[in-house]
Amino acid sequence: MPQPHISIVTTLYRSEGFLDEFVKKCYAALESMGCTEFEIVMVNDGSPDNSLQKTLQLKQAYPQIKAINLSRNFGHHYALVAGMKYAKGDLIFIIDCDLEVDPAILKTFYAELKTNNCDVVYGYQENRKGKFLEKKFGGLFWKMFNWLSDTQIPPNPATERLMTKKYVDALLQLGDKNIFLAGMMYWSGFNQKGVAITKNLRTGKSSYTLRKRVTLLIEAISSFSAYPLKLLFKTGILLTFLSFCYGFFLVIRKILKPEIILPGYTSLAILILFSTGLIMTSLGLFGIYLEKMYTQVKNRPLFIIKDIYE
Repeated sequence: MPQPHISIVTTLYRSEGFLDEFVKKCYAALESMGCTEFEIVMVNDGSPDNSLQKTLQLKQAYPQIKAINLSRNFGHHYALVAGMKYAKGDLIFIIDCDLEVDPAILKTFYAELKTNNCDVVYGYQENRKGKFLEKKFGGLFWKMFNWLSDTQIPPNPATERLMTKKYVDALLQLGDKNIFLAGMMYWSGFNQKGVAITKNLRTGKSSYTLRKRVTLLIEAISSFSAYPLKLLFKTGILLTFLSFCYGFFLVIRKILKPEIILPGYTSLAILILFSTGLIMTSLGLFGIYLEKMYTQVKNRPLFIIKDIYE
């Protein structure tokens, strides 16, 4: 099989219902570009439905499909890393297969990459799709990340991006065990250009629940910033200073007016409760960063491949 010019990489998790249309649209996009040397790398991330079986059926009609079956569910970002690692194309295009973004966008990305001679063309949403809470939380996610991190990411980036092999090789060399791809992709540098895209509403329920989004935010911030630790230190200094000032105030007031009764049980209970909450929060925050170091030091593989179907 000749060296592919373009590798399309996607992940599979509860994706069975999308695959027929997704593959047809990928082939149509590549045909419109006149690209005849390509591959479609589909990574099964422990999907509980028949996504892998459906992929293998499609492979009989579309031989350019390469299926990678992971040993279990490792997570979306880890599965994308697996796909990028085993993609052989000169250019690598990652996209979700749920058809929120039409694979035809590849043609636009390809034109932008060639015109601007850049290493990466990525998609972003000017206006987020979805319901009110989804829009607000999504926007807040990136604002909080940029506020707490030294790595600044353009708001509302999408999964979809077209990258040169040189850039992908550099990305894979980072060696992070705690994967947050959006941060890694911008931290890596290179010449990157954004293209505004419109996402369609997803058919069916998204696997990204509110709990997973909050977890991802914690993962993102703790992987790319030590600012929360610095903020905790500053808060501790401020509270110590305020406590000293308040104690000094009470002593002076008692000296000047001995008849005044100092605040008793209620204020003391509130201070103890507040201090305990701050200590527990501090220990939890330290625990998050300690867990990051523990994961990195263990140096386990990001994923385990069970089967590859080429």
